[in-house]
Amino acid sequence: MPDAEIEEGEAKLFERNQALYKSLDERYIVHGQRYKGQQYSQIYFARLHCMRNLLRPLVSKWKPHLPVTTILGLEEAKECTIVGTIYKHMKLKPSILDEYSKERSTVPLVKPHNFVHTDDHLILEDEIGRVKLRGSLLLPSDFVTGIGVALHGKKTIEGDFLVQDLLEAGFSPQVELSAAGNDKYVVFISGLSIGSNNFNPLQFQLFVDYVTGHLGSDNEQKIASNIVRVVIAGNSVVIPESLLNGQTLSAKDQSKISEPIKELDILLMQLAASLPLDIMPGPKDPANSFLPQQPLHRCLFPGTSAYNTFFSCTNPHQFELDDFLFLGTSGQNIDDLDKYSNAKSKLEFMERTLRWRHLAPTAPNTLSCYPFTDRDPFFIESCPHVYFVGNQDKFETHLLQGPEKQLVRLVCIPRFCDSGIAVMLNLRDLDCYTLSFTADLKG
Repeated sequence: MPDAEIEEGEAKLFERNQALYKSLDERYIVHGQRYKGQQYSQIYFARLHCMRNLLRPLVSKWKPHLPVTTILGLEEAKECTIVGTIYKHMKLKPSILDEYSKERSTVPLVKPHNFVHTDDHLILEDEIGRVKLRGSLLLPSDFVTGIGVALHGKKTIEGDFLVQDLLEAGFSPQVELSAAGNDKYVVFISGLSIGSNNFNPLQFQLFVDYVTGHLGSDNEQKIASNIVRVVIAGNSVVIPESLLNGQTLSAKDQSKISEPIKELDILLMQLAASLPLDIMPGPKDPANSFLPQQPLHRCLFPGTSAYNTFFSCTNPHQFELDDFLFLGTSGQNIDDLDKYSNAKSKLEFMERTLRWRHLAPTAPNTLSCYPFTDRDPFFIESCPHVYFVGNQDKFETHLLQGPEKQLVRLVCIPRFCDSGIAVMLNLRDLDCYTLSFTADLKG
């Protein structure tokens, strides 16, 4: 990395490193949104068609001696394989009828954060039929609605399907990378929550100063000069919900809505003036609530938009950086899996989505999404090298290796307003560590 010393005793000047960037968000852009006449069943049909085309060649190698049949074609006690989409029947799954009953009842219906129950059971569906699944191989707590699978088993006398073996789609193919080069860093941050009581402007200013090279020793500034991109993964602002009730707002209330966005624009200008910047919408940002969330409108950032280093992106967000494939969300897909299934950690949920080859299997059942009619954009066609999710409770990371030598860096990005933590990833070796910023305004 080039550096030059002006004079002895003076600060060194470092030239910022660069990386070739290519956005792959087009698959998540919704053109000409329309809802009339569109049914959510169509996205399930598109998903099943895609998964069947993927799984059937694998099934012929997996169980070559068994016939592949439809659900309505099952015969009692005859072993076969079937391909379909899992539906999970859940006793505690929230319902609008429950909400209505709660309003009319003197005794509130208390619901836990996680809706898994021991009475849950799985059902497999295809275009023309459904069958209840039995057997100890499938634990309902590990699965959610919307997963495409192939099953080996037989129909029982009760009309259920006794599962003897399971085939998931598995990891997608991954583009092999060339030999590692010099240090190049990508910094992830999420959950700024500007406008909330937890937001500390000095804390974020320290982050900005570090990333832009205005903070730290010569060695730290040299490291900062190798940061080639900053990715903000959702929930950058917080708008008070009391103001979003559909009523006409006073001038004072209108300013309460616009002030956090104006402050965000001022802070992002400092970043965009120094290095490339991606911003993704999150569930609390001024964007559509359903997935895929469309890019935050550039008119929200009159100052930052003047820089060609500023990119307003979709959620999910997919891009290439020096041939490294990045895929990430603002956290809704993983948080929803956490509500309707069990795992040891958020990293395990992330690994499951890669195995299922689907970024958001619970959409549209429990996670709202646009009613696509001809495709399912959440299907993972190529295995990413870096898979990140924002707005998590804590930092977690794992270097995951797939069965065909796929190598994926999983990253859970903690909420910055709560933790003061950003995440730094080195493209040279996919090494990952945290940057922690502390600023106590009370002292």
